[in-house]
Amino acid sequence: MPGGVNSPVRAFRMVAGSPLFIEKAKGSHIWDVDGNKYVDYVCSWGPFILGHAHPRVLQAIRKAVSQGTSFGAPTEIEGKLAEIITKGIPSIEMVRMVNSGTEATMSALRLARAFTQRSKLIKFEGCYHGHADSFLIKAGSGATTFGVPDSPGVPPSSARDTLTARYNDLDSVKHLLTRHRGEISAVIVEPVAGNMGVVPPEGEFLQTLRDLCSQEGILLIFDEVITGFRVAFGGAQQLYGVRPDLTTLGKIIGGGLPGGAYGGRKDIMEMAAPSGPVYQAGTLSGNPLAMAAGVETLKMLSERKSLYIELERKGKLLADGIEEIMRSFSLPLQLNRIGSMFTLFFTKEKVVDYKRAKLSDTKLFAEYFREMLHRGIYLPPSQFEAAFLSIAHTEREIEKTIVSHEQVLKKIFS
Repeated sequence: MPGGVNSPVRAFRMVAGSPLFIEKAKGSHIWDVDGNKYVDYVCSWGPFILGHAHPRVLQAIRKAVSQGTSFGAPTEIEGKLAEIITKGIPSIEMVRMVNSGTEATMSALRLARAFTQRSKLIKFEGCYHGHADSFLIKAGSGATTFGVPDSPGVPPSSARDTLTARYNDLDSVKHLLTRHRGEISAVIVEPVAGNMGVVPPEGEFLQTLRDLCSQEGILLIFDEVITGFRVAFGGAQQLYGVRPDLTTLGKIIGGGLPGGAYGGRKDIMEMAAPSGPVYQAGTLSGNPLAMAAGVETLKMLSERKSLYIELERKGKLLADGIEEIMRSFSLPLQLNRIGSMFTLFFTKEKVVDYKRAKLSDTKLFAEYFREMLHRGIYLPPSQFEAAFLSIAHTEREIEKTIVSHEQVLKKIFS
């Protein structure tokens, strides 16, 4: 395997260490093959909002697998998940299941181009929308971790059709709209950036994007692969009250198994085959195991909407503890948080965009990561990734995390 891994950030290259090989997980903990136990703030990069190996989710998977693993034909469980999604996210009138977030964003963009009969796309520096050619232009996440924001292998023709604006900078968007009027099919954005670290939208950023797109006949795509059912049951669009034309989903809707979706306005979605001419297919799309895990996860979230209040409380408890340490020692750090997503940036500058995120001291972050890992706290092995809480994290574990932060920050800044 290239680099010994199947996804780049797992290689621990930014943190100058050897990756953990995980044997099992339960609740808020993971165990490596050497028997070491860690409080897990990666949560498989977001899906496990309920914690690892939740009994109800496991039971749903067991029931599904006992009836077969894949059929390549329609199933009742696909319809159940589609119904939950469309009821939970009102902007999604129709939805198509796929196998990953990358597949979802790639398919949504193709649909947008067909619907508008335009080719160009506006994305934002530091926002990662999967590894399709059109999106690997000034991407965040793993691309930023490895210092290769423009990936080799992306044809110049794809790069020419991808225009990049600055996150939280509306003037940069307006400049591109003026310069390329009548050529832009879509604006795609993470409504809360999670792939340059957590960066929330400021002020009227999202609403103004909505207004500009409506004025110019451009489709607004919210990439909610991370934020969907994470920051609120209805995603970031519920939290900020902004309705996109298309939405992409992943992570939580698969309940920890490979799954994704794209959906939106009926008139747009009906252009997808077989209803319309825009082709997209997948042998394992709507796989019954992933659908069962997703349905059970979303059912639990819908049954207890108070879970989001609890996640906010726990997120604030952790953030308040870390920020008190930062104030006590006047440390050059920034903590960004939305609900159960957070990132500690090793920079004195407030992080509102990709340029500010890149000012972070990655060597200090690497030292911090290793010291936290030594104390049994597993964080994302990259400065430019979001960390996640689950409902399974206890106050005792959060307090342990805060104490570990204090020990580590005092050590590396002494």
